[in-house]
Order: sequence, then structure tokens, then C-alpha cells
Amino acid sequence: MGLNVSERLRQPPRVGVSVVVLALDPDSEHGRLWLPLVRRVRQPFLGSWALPGGDVSADRTLAQSAYEALESITDLRPSYLEQLHAFGGPDRSRGGLPMVSVVYWALVPEAEAGDFVETDNVRWFPETDLPGLDLAFDHREIIAYALGRLRTRIEYPDIAARLVGPAFTLRQLHGVYEAVTGSVLDLPNFRRKMLASGEIEATGETLREGRHRPAALYRYAAGATSAEAHAYAISGERLAELDARVRAHDGDRGTGGAGDDALSALTTV
Repeated sequence: MGLNVSERLRQPPRVGVSVVVLALDPDSEHGRLWLPLVRRVRQPFLGSWALPGGDVSADRTLAQSAYEALESITDLRPSYLEQLHAFGGPDRSRGGLPMVSVVYWALVPEAEAGDFVETDNVRWFPETDLPGLDLAFDHREIIAYALGRLRTRIEYPDIAARLVGPAFTLRQLHGVYEAVTGSVLDLPNFRRKMLASGEIEATGETLREGRHRPAALYRYAAGATSAEAHAYAISGERLAELDARVRAHDGDRGTGGAGDDALSALTTV
């Protein structure tokens, strides 16, 4: 016999992971942030849009579970992954088993996001479309939290570089700041501020942007304030090691389990 609502609410909560993926729209004049969402295939919230995610099992770390769910659903292998916050509460599952979601964010530059590839149940949406979307569970609150965190940390060079890439023009960096802050920033003033900050340096190379003449490429200077000080930020060699563990785990369980995990990720709260 199944448990009634009050009995379910007294059960220990399940634990899952959700991932907020943020990427920059390269075709927007002033820059826009995009993120992939998954259409739910089960109740509750059947047909609503949700964040990529998955369950957590005893043989995987939280970070490995987040990376694995993201890769299986969106085919993305981000170069930056960070644990943001844990969301829980008895009303998250609409009478189902209580669920705690440990939320990660992944910042994805244009080169990794590609052309925002979509599948049957996965679509990319611009941030400006979110108010009109039917979002499952408390995922609107989770996305708002991630965007708020991004806006408070955009001054960290590593955070901006994750969205624009290791080498960039000042126009591209300007687009990142406009997308993140949601404000139109005067380009000449922005150029002067960044060049005077001492945080960026010329690479000696150029890039042609549309019809404009070739523009100088810059990178963040060594010693510029880094987001790596955050304990739950994973990038570089640590992320490469995480990717290797995920691939090894996939090989151990065979191809049949991969599909099961992808379906599980579609139903995570």
C-alpha cells in the first residue's frame, strides 16, 4: 500500500542535483544570457520546463552527478562548474517525497555552447523569455538565485572570462557585462575603464568582428582577482579529472545505464 501525503512528508528527503547553464548569445547587439531547459515527461509538472538534473547515488560525488546529468542531457562539457546552493522544503514536490536539490551552475563560452543545439525535450531560452515560461517546481527561484549570484560576481575576471573565452575583444567583453547586468553600457567609457584597470593585457593578436576593422584581442592579466578562491569552483585540471571519472563510470556501467540516467535527469526536481 502506498504512503499517504502526511506519511510521505515524514520520510527522509531524496537528494538530487540541478544545473543552471548560462551562455552568451553571440548574435545579440548588447548581449543576452541563454540557458537550456528540459521539458518534463512525467508528473508532477508534466510538460513544464525544468533545469537539467539527476539523482545522486552512493558511488558518485555531487559534482560528478551534476556533470554527468548535464552531459547526458545537453551534451555539454563545461569548462567551469560551481556548487551554488541547496534548495529544500516540504512543498517542492507537490505531495511527493521531500526532495533536496544541490544546485550547480556552469558558465559556458560561445565556443562551447556552439549553436545552442536542441533535442526533442531540450531547448535553449534567452533570459528575457523566462517570465512567460511554465517552469516546474521552484526552478524559477533557483534560476533567479543563479543570475543574482552572477551579477554580484561579474567583476571577478575569471567569471567574465568563462562567458567570453580566454581571449576576447573589448567589444565582446562589453557584451558580457551588458548581458549580465541587464544594462546598456557606453562602449567608449567601458573601454577606457577596462584599459585603465590593469586587469587585462593585449595578446598581440587581432580578430575581425563583422564589418568592423580587426580589433585587438585581450586576456586577463596574471594576478588579476580570480574566482578560483571559491571553494566549490571546479575548472582546469580538477574539471578534467572530473570528466575522466564520469567517462570511466559510463564505461563501467555500459550503454544501457546511460539512457536510464538521462531519463532520471528529466524527472528530477
